[in-house]
Parts: sequence; structure tokens; C-alpha cells
Amino acid sequence: MQTIKPLNSPSFSCKILINPSKKNTITLPRTRIPPLPSPPSSSPSSSNSDESKIFPLKIDPPKLNPFQKIASNALDMLEKLVITKLEKKHKLNRTVDPEIQLEGNFAPVHESPVQQGLEVIGQIPLNLTGVYVRNGANPLFEPINGHHLFDGDGMIHAVKLDSENNKASYSCRFTRTSRLVQEASIGRPVFPKPIGELHGHLGLARLALFLARASLGLVDATKGTGVANAGLVYFNGRLLAMAEDDLPYNVIIKEDGDLESNGRYNFNGQINDPLIAHPKVDPTTGEFYTLSYNVLKKPYLKFFKFDTWGNKSRDISISLQNPSMIHDFAITEGHVIIPDYQVVFKLSEMIWGGSPVIHDPNKVSRFGVLSKDDHDESRIKWIDVPNCFCMHLWNAWEENHEESGDRTIVIIGSCMSPPDSIFSESDEPLKSELTEIRLNLRTGESTRQIIVSGMDLEAGQVNKTRLGQKTRYAFMAIAEPWPKCSGLAKVDLVTGNVTKFLYGDDRFGGEPYFVPSTKEGRGEGEDEGYLMSYARDERKEKSELIIVNAKNMKQMALVKLPKRVPYGFHGTFVSSQDLCNQSYC
Repeated sequence: MQTIKPLNSPSFSCKILINPSKKNTITLPRTRIPPLPSPPSSSPSSSNSDESKIFPLKIDPPKLNPFQKIASNALDMLEKLVITKLEKKHKLNRTVDPEIQLEGNFAPVHESPVQQGLEVIGQIPLNLTGVYVRNGANPLFEPINGHHLFDGDGMIHAVKLDSENNKASYSCRFTRTSRLVQEASIGRPVFPKPIGELHGHLGLARLALFLARASLGLVDATKGTGVANAGLVYFNGRLLAMAEDDLPYNVIIKEDGDLESNGRYNFNGQINDPLIAHPKVDPTTGEFYTLSYNVLKKPYLKFFKFDTWGNKSRDISISLQNPSMIHDFAITEGHVIIPDYQVVFKLSEMIWGGSPVIHDPNKVSRFGVLSKDDHDESRIKWIDVPNCFCMHLWNAWEENHEESGDRTIVIIGSCMSPPDSIFSESDEPLKSELTEIRLNLRTGESTRQIIVSGMDLEAGQVNKTRLGQKTRYAFMAIAEPWPKCSGLAKVDLVTGNVTKFLYGDDRFGGEPYFVPSTKEGRGEGEDEGYLMSYARDERKEKSELIIVNAKNMKQMALVKLPKRVPYGFHGTFVSSQDLCNQSYC
């Protein structure tokens, strides 16, 4: 069996065993973190079952016919001698420089089988029996050229909590996307990175190279090209790992807390289009609302939903002049709120040497209000909200204006400026301000008001049992210094008051996930529950799971984790009851 060995210089390795006879370990040099500890090395006494737990992905290299072998070698030579050489002559900006994007605790880690008996400080709350899972980007291979934080392969980190016995276990696994499996079998990256590599003429060259390989059967693009690294949602007995470049992937949580990929999930053959990373599950009806966009052809955007049994509604095509960057949307009790921002996809920009993701200063951002009961877009009402870009929308609800009585949609989101700063380098510092947006359905006018000024608040949520209804609190990550998060913030949306939980010096975390004290979460205070987040002590080089009382923002428990957990994206909590109701087919 192949093992990972620490190098003399500071480094780390990201590793999956794909074929015992072919080494496919990659090493990414880093200067600010020590080497990762090696996984247990093989020995004559090591059993095959132990090996499969550590490195379960074993894939033979693809079998090619003689013509494919010649073509493959020719394309590999073209890539090495022409494309890669030209790429190295171009200086990368900070947003796609892997030396910056994968620095410190943003660097990837290898998989970990379940490790039991973790040290727990404090008491796990009684109703927190289940598994906390959080998604993130974790590139399997060293980037060849540009790499954005969003480009990495999806990896889920899981902590199983047993509140009755105050015990916890940990594991982390790659989501076995079609892309990851194919690259693992080949032994290097061959799928282009949408943000990090697809820029200008060399981006077109990378895209042409991939299409050539696909046309020759060297790679298979028909089974998806996404990385499933962003959102996680539990619906209808399935944990779904999501990103807007592909169908969701079903991940099974096993009895011992380990994770097992169960392939792309097309809702039993009902969809064949990518879904955005943040679908919404209506807490009242249990329905699953989502969007799907296509950057190549019209309709650029579609809306549909699934009932509690997983049956799909008809598609509603949403007319957009250009494909827009839509990572999230919102629902109210009666409406779906669809953003159409100034950040757009314009592939023609690559011909002129630019990025396909651009800020269009001539476009006015707007929100579409569509009734949940509509069967087409004829009654959608668009309301302009100038200079607005919210990567995430935390909640929305309907109310009557205090003075005029006009029906109003209230949206809570984090407005980013400059709007394209996470995709392109900017001299302006990035701001992410928690904001209230009001849409007057009678007049078609909008207002925008910052709830908390002078503080970057991103990656958060409300009590999801009240999604689509008026909420008093939002629970946010304090995204300072960007892109790290120095603590958690409980924001009173009425008064603007902020109650903080700070991790401490040289300690950073991520998105808080709110778990209500009871499953329904309705018969008590909106803030009765717990916040969960991974945290990293960069000085002591230790990772932890923090559990905070959302009522008073005081720490209740801390789980010491056996492995480094990189900073990541979004998570969820799967209760013990939901674990028992998982679908395995």
C-alpha cells in the first residue's frame, strides 16, 4: 500500500489511494504550516479492511485503445509544452493565485476514517444527538495554474454527537464526484477550473483541450463536471452536497458517522440540469424550492420545486437578458424572490482576454417576485435595487407597510462591495454588510438599509423553522479579517444590536449553523437553540467544534478534533431521527 511521507521542507500532501501499483500523491509546498502527519503506514500486518477505511477509492487507470493512447500523449505534450508554459508567463492575481488561495488553514487535507472517543469539554446539549456536517473545497491535486478558493474538490467534515453519553467522533471524506473519480484514475487534473483557469485566450485553450479529450473519449463530461463543494441540505431522506455547476450528490451518513458517496442524484430521473447551491426547504409545507441556470443557452434560469415525496413541479422559465450569477435566493410564505444582479456571465469576454464573470456597470440589479402558485413567469414582478449584490440571502417575509399599508417584501442579505471582488482583484477592500431590502409591491419601489455598519457579516442563517416568516435574529460569521472569520454574531434585526462570540487571538472559524432546542422550534423563543461551527487555533495548530448557546452566546461545549479541519463553506445538522430515515437507493 502506498503511504504519505512528510518531506523535509514544510509541506502537506492530499492523498487518495487509487491504484496500489500507480502513485498519485501530490505535494503542495506551503511556507506557513507544518507537514501533515502521515496516515498509518502499511505493514504486513495491516488488513485490507483497514486500508479500505483509510483510502476507499481504488480506481484503475482508464483503458485506452491504441488510437486514444496516441491522441492522449499528443494532447498531454501540447498541454505541457505550449499551454502550461504560456500560463507560467502570466502573473496571477490574488483571487486565483494558489499560493494565496491555499495558504495556511485553507490548504487541503487527506481523508480521515472515523475516529472515536474525542475529548469533549463541557456538556453536549441533550437534543444534539446526530451528525454535524460541513462542506468545503479541498483540491485533490496541486493546481497547474490558477486556482480560486471555490474551485477545489468537495470534502465533507462530520462530527457525530451523542449527547446522552457526551461522546463525539470525527471523519472526513471527499465527495466522489464524476470529476474527482476521473481525475483520480488519470492521476492529475484534466477538468478546467471554472474560476481559476478560464480567463482570456489561455482559458479558451484550456477549454478547447478539455473538449478535445472529451471528444476522443479520454474523459467523460456527460456525467457532470462539478465539485459539489458548497451547500449541504437534507431533504426527503437524503443528504445532498451541492454546487451550481452540477446535479447534487447524495452522501450517506453511516451508522458509525462515516460518509459514503452515493452518486449524482437526479431526483429519480426528473432533472438533468445543475441546481444552485442553496435550495430552500419550506418549514411549513416541507417542499423543496430551487433554481437552475444555464450560462450557454436560453432559458438562462429556471425555477421549480419538489413536494415532500420528491415529485417535481413543471419548470418555470425566467427571462433574463444575460445569464446572471445567482448563488442564492429567498422564499416567503407566498412568494419566491429571485435576484438578477450586475455580476453576469459573458463568455465572449474571454475572446478579448478577460474573465467570463464580470460586473456590468450598465445593468441595474433587480429582484423578481413570483407567486409560489404560478405556473409561468407572466405575473412575475421585477423591482430594481440599484448597486446591490448579495452572495447570500438569509431570509425574506411579507408584511404591510406601517404607514401606507402597501404589501411589502422584506429581504435580509449580506450586500457585497465591490460586487465582483471575490472573483477579480480590486484595490477597494471588500465589504459584506448585513442589509435590509424592502420591495413595495404596489409602487414597484425599493429601499435598502444597512442593519450593522462597520462590520463584515457573511456566512450565516436564521432559525430555519421560521424561514420565509418574519424573524428577529440572524446568526452570522464575523468575516474579519476577510476571508477568515474571527467570531460569531447574533444580530437583532429590529434594533441592530450585536452580541458577539469571539474565538480569541489567532483563532478563526466559519459559518454558524443554528439548531433549535426542539425539532419544531416554534413553541419557544426564536433564539432558543445552539450554534455550531468548526474553529482553528492557528497558534496551537488545533481544530475544534464549538457549540454555543444562541440565547446568551456563551460556549456550552467544545470537541477537540484529531485532524486539521480547513476553513470551508456551508453545513447542516442531521438529527438522529433523520439518520434513521435515510434513503439508500
